[in-house]
Amino acid sequence: MSKLPDFTSVRELRYGLDPYLDAWLLHFMTENNIEPTVNPAENAQQEQLRFMVDVDDDQVFVPCSDEMFENLLHTRLSPALRREYREKWRLLVHLARINIKDRYTRRKIFALSRHKVRQVLHAPFLIPSRFLKQLMTIFMAMSGVHDPQRKEKREANKRALDFMNGPDMSRSLYACPDSNLGCSSIMHLRWELELLEMARLCRLSLRPQIWEHPATVRNDASFFEEVCAPWPEFNETMTRIMGPDSKQKKLKILYLPGSSGGIIFDLRLIRVLVRLGHKVILALKEGYCLDSPVIWDVEHDSALQDALGEALFVENSRMSKNELLRAQRESPLLVISDGTRERLNLWRTSVTFARSWKEADLIIAKDFPHHRRLIKNSHRFTRDILCLYRDRDGLDQIRFKEKSPRVTKITESQIVAQADSIIAQMRSARGMARQVMFYSAIIGSIPGQTKVALGVVNTFVSYLRSRHANLLIINPAEHFVEGMDGDDLMYMWERVQRSGFIDVWRFQTVSDIETSFELMGEAVPAEWHGKDSTFSTGCTKEMHIALDMQDKHPEMQIIGPEPKRFFRRMEYGVGKYFDARITDKGRGL
Repeated sequence: MSKLPDFTSVRELRYGLDPYLDAWLLHFMTENNIEPTVNPAENAQQEQLRFMVDVDDDQVFVPCSDEMFENLLHTRLSPALRREYREKWRLLVHLARINIKDRYTRRKIFALSRHKVRQVLHAPFLIPSRFLKQLMTIFMAMSGVHDPQRKEKREANKRALDFMNGPDMSRSLYACPDSNLGCSSIMHLRWELELLEMARLCRLSLRPQIWEHPATVRNDASFFEEVCAPWPEFNETMTRIMGPDSKQKKLKILYLPGSSGGIIFDLRLIRVLVRLGHKVILALKEGYCLDSPVIWDVEHDSALQDALGEALFVENSRMSKNELLRAQRESPLLVISDGTRERLNLWRTSVTFARSWKEADLIIAKDFPHHRRLIKNSHRFTRDILCLYRDRDGLDQIRFKEKSPRVTKITESQIVAQADSIIAQMRSARGMARQVMFYSAIIGSIPGQTKVALGVVNTFVSYLRSRHANLLIINPAEHFVEGMDGDDLMYMWERVQRSGFIDVWRFQTVSDIETSFELMGEAVPAEWHGKDSTFSTGCTKEMHIALDMQDKHPEMQIIGPEPKRFFRRMEYGVGKYFDARITDKGRGL
């Protein structure tokens, strides 16, 4: 095989430049089972990934550090990679010996897993965390044990909570600093006190000896000195992000915790953030992932249940933007699943997690694995990332990575303002005794035809305006805002559509499209034969809204295809301007 090109960061890798590199990358993606075109049921599509990562169409995103990927790219079994693979093997052996008493089952698991180990050592293609997931899947399938560390995690949380409820917590958290705090104003003094509390809580959450060896902590004076020591990097970073002079409004934060035990202190930190007026979404694992907290741990862990308090649990893994924002208005602390049972893998996260990331202003990620995945990965992400971890020398670290400069965050208030300006036009028209028509049409539902669709819609709306007097026609094609994706647009239009000012809701028909092409002096292209608004998942969602509004306002007229013809569609494509497909029921792959 030809020599693969050299590169200095993963961000440089592109498809379409070198056929041998393309082949290797596709082989790598498929071997790690993170290629969306091969396994679309489990892997996110590019549009969903773009909620979280700033990637071009031809760009490669790999869920690991640049250093790890370089080792894998050159199929090089470096000492670091060998250690990673061996560590995963030792974890499997440890869990099997503790949880499986039947020698036959244990030997079968070891034998099968050794084949997997030999394979990765011979051709080191697998990302170590993906390799671990393979081993854990083998273990759980053959043993029937779905959480082999449930008892250990529960004990870790209990010990952390005992520490928090005991005198050692007061000694750690409420001891006065050696030097007097500067006081330029009451507001700044209050912020200095908040910083002290947050810094100490972060440090406590990064010290596993609290829940692993609690007896050693009580008599260790150096432990309390470390926790209470000044942390200028933390103070500087947090002040820049959310301090009184940051000019930041209250933030929406997606919080990615580290381990069980540490999450008890994470939740105390989250309470401080909520007290400061921020809204937080806590993302737990969907299933067993070593010592990571799982969303259903709360069912059998009283310590975690107490720490979570009145948090609102979200079970829907495919929340719409509207549903997510509504839930955030109801509760300042939401708990969701990231949709995975492995280290952070943005190809595998749920729709709800991806939307939570997109709606956030800041991602707070705890512990070293997140540092490798988010900070040591050269890709630029769509949101600011704050990573807190303890390095290999035992030093507390805080790292901040700004969002990609190419990304413009469209806020909820901007979308609402755009929607309200359209509603104001509709209200004004009503005041002048004009009727209001909303026109629902295919705009992005045929891949590669968006520009043509805009011409079709604009031509037909102009035709309608020329033929109807005293009528205001709302044409979605005339209200596109740069930077908005399909989710933002649907959220904006639903606000307009539920305003109650629509007299006639017209859905695009085959005849409308044929008339448009005739007016443009063109033949109807093959891609448009037989198309109408029923071929759009966006229009399908709008038909549901239209019928709901007609129940509330019976005088509103709906014109177009029969409603039942819309309801074969799946949900709106995540982040897309074009459709999610109709399910091919009964058709094999």
